[in-house]
Amino acid sequence: MSNSSASYTSYTSQSYSSSTNGSGSSYTEATVSDPSGTTIHRTSQEAGQPAVSETTRLPAGGTAAVTGGGAGSGRRIEDVTDADREYEERMEDEYAKREGGA
Repeated sequence: MSNSSASYTSYTSQSYSSSTNGSGSSYTEATVSDPSGTTIHRTSQEAGQPAVSETTRLPAGGTAAVTGGGAGSGRRIEDVTDADREYEERMEDEYAKREGGA
């Protein structure tokens, strides 16, 4: 058995925005993983409001450390199920348009 250490870096990013009757919102998330752990950076903004940023650091084998906030740093827990469903529907619509279906 050899004593070699793995070295890697993984990066993923996603974003979406929506607009209805002049009001809208945007959301961006970037994730970077390497042998020392994972860092997740999220930014969200509602129309006419300041952006809210949050960075979560997940050390390899450790617990999360959350930093950031904005606009008074009012932290909140929200159900992202609806946002995920809406995102998936938008992606399906976009793929259908590209394939000439919608």
